[in-house]
Amino acid sequence: MSRPVTVVTGGSRGIGAATCVRLAADGHDLALGYVSDSAAAEQVADAVRAAGARCVAVRADTADEADVERLFDTAAAELGPVTGLVNNAGVTGPLGRLADARTEDLRRVLDVNLLGCLLCCRRAARDMTALGTGAIVNVSSAAATLGSPGDYVHYAATKAATDALTVGLAKELGPAGIRVNAVAPGITDTDMHATMGDPGRPARLAPEIPLRRPGQPSEIAAAVAWLLSTDASYTTGTVLRVAGGR
Repeated sequence: MSRPVTVVTGGSRGIGAATCVRLAADGHDLALGYVSDSAAAEQVADAVRAAGARCVAVRADTADEADVERLFDTAAAELGPVTGLVNNAGVTGPLGRLADARTEDLRRVLDVNLLGCLLCCRRAARDMTALGTGAIVNVSSAAATLGSPGDYVHYAATKAATDALTVGLAKELGPAGIRVNAVAPGITDTDMHATMGDPGRPARLAPEIPLRRPGQPSEIAAAVAWLLSTDASYTTGTVLRVAGGR
């Protein structure tokens, strides 16, 4: 049986990087998409190869249709037919109230988190339908149901849309043998918080989490890996919350 070939967007850091390493250990060959940090992407790619998997790192902005097409084309050309997709690329913009948000930040969050997810799902749907098999995992967020008032309601809105996309696309693609699920992480200890301007956020909010701690990227990666695996062969249209009880 040939090894699965999986595209992971936003694979150079945080949850994406942990997912790449976990999937490599589980026997996947990987196309790692990243938007800017080539050094970090190559470091993750090296870790994937050290685990015995093939890996190609592709610079691609998922909000750009041509970049998405090139990412999937490169994966197919260098690794073989794509059988899996992890839609992990995402941005939040600066923390703050919606009334204070800049239009350019709102547009970027929508373009990456929603349009980018749609573009990747569309290409995966086309490729996987031709194969008659495949699995997609969208990385959502607990923010989709919590709303994240005062922090980033625009980000939460894109993740609620991701959940709706997951449910609808699962029904659309199920007859073609393709499963579509999502993982909804809670607060996770990654550098995304520093990027949004609050590096101490995971530790500060830990008392609000029933388990009293932020999640680790490897814990989210484990959920993604399960949804891609044959152990989840009868699971589709599911949003798996991995949020410490929130």
